[in-house]
Amino acid sequence: MYILNQHPAFFFLGLGMLLAFSSCVEDDDFSAPEFEQTPPEIEGNKVSLSVLKGILAQNDNGPYTFEDTQDYVEAYVISSDESGNFFRELIVQDKPENPTYGIGVQVDKNPLFTKYDFGRKVYIRLEGLSVGKREGSEPRLGIVNGIDIGRIPEALVEEVILRDTIVAEIIPLQRQLSDLSFSEVNTYVELMDVQFSKIYFSENSSATYAAGTEDSFDGERILESCASAYKLIFSTSTFADFKTLSLPSGSGSVQGVLTRDFRGDFFTFYINSPEAVDMTGERCDPLVFSCGLAASPASSPFIAVDFEDQRTNRPIAIPGWTNYIEAGTEAWEAYSSRSDSSNPSLGISARVRSENSGDAHTISWLITPEIPVETNSKITLEFKTSNSFADASFMEVLYSVNWDGTEEGISSAEWGNVQDAFIVSDEQFFGDWVSSGLVDMSCFDGNGHIAFRYTGKETEDGEFNGVYELDDIAIHVE
Repeated sequence: MYILNQHPAFFFLGLGMLLAFSSCVEDDDFSAPEFEQTPPEIEGNKVSLSVLKGILAQNDNGPYTFEDTQDYVEAYVISSDESGNFFRELIVQDKPENPTYGIGVQVDKNPLFTKYDFGRKVYIRLEGLSVGKREGSEPRLGIVNGIDIGRIPEALVEEVILRDTIVAEIIPLQRQLSDLSFSEVNTYVELMDVQFSKIYFSENSSATYAAGTEDSFDGERILESCASAYKLIFSTSTFADFKTLSLPSGSGSVQGVLTRDFRGDFFTFYINSPEAVDMTGERCDPLVFSCGLAASPASSPFIAVDFEDQRTNRPIAIPGWTNYIEAGTEAWEAYSSRSDSSNPSLGISARVRSENSGDAHTISWLITPEIPVETNSKITLEFKTSNSFADASFMEVLYSVNWDGTEEGISSAEWGNVQDAFIVSDEQFFGDWVSSGLVDMSCFDGNGHIAFRYTGKETEDGEFNGVYELDDIAIHVE
């Protein structure tokens, strides 16, 4: 649906690629000026915004400067700086519904929402502009500045970005966190079935969007899925006028611009205003098992697994253990690398990865035999993990007291997170092996099973194709 004349930009949105703000956002209490309601005269060729994707691919991500061209790209504005969560950047996508490409246009002008409001169709003259995408970052359109893309000078903005009379209804892409792809960065997305992590809420208070003492430039909050184990970073500028509002404590949906962090390792998300957040439903907090860390291991070994008896490049097969593929084709396999390699295994280790699998999703479980918590006063768990660039894939340590021991019952059983077990992070050196710590299981609710679960997927950019390794699992009882 298209609506002529201006459209109030209260839907939302705000991208931000961890911008280093050089000055405070100016007062955003602007009165929208009257603009002549006549379509712009385009003296050139109208082309789709998505052609920039091909140009970047052909020119090794740029920067590429357009010279002697009469092309104008057609696009729709999906950002607004009205609430201050956006600064001197205009995010546009190629279509109002089911977009295939979006980009951030660097603009040395503030405010932008008074003329380039949410949903506004625009034509961007390419001559003299440059497009670029540094490794790991998002594509940008603006004026070349060395190997970076700088801002279009304010004096040239209205000559370069022509405002049409059409304001389109922007239909968000509805996505679960597990279904996101980096190809959808810089597009307008509605995240379904999400909530803010419970770490931000106590009995009498909740965290703000971006007014914490630790918040610098952006307040980063963990947004988690109610339908899967996926998470992303929800970011709010410390210049946003809603930064002091408390985070909503329920679950629901949120609309905004999908972005990625500065290094391009994981998703981030920006909104334009708190009206974009609809979280009035009941929370969906997962079950958690936590007794803290033990000072010493329990006295008697119950499980001691180092995988040295496993055949390399074959699925792990240990009597009493379950190696189960919930999604995809990749199981936990025995793996060994040379001792002089940059990422040595500990002899033979268990490894799982989604790289080169061709699978849309990879969910792989390695589950222990039943652990006799009820008949022992002390239970301890310890293991080691390593990764080869985990990227956005992840591993969890889970516990269930009601799994029936069958593969069919894994998905229907209730699994809680073993909160105190440390798992190697993507930021750690890929050649290191890290200890889980000596996890105390003594207060767990009953006899049950420990599960090591990997989640990833094969994607074109390799952003979820990480590798995890596991070794030296030891459970003691007394």
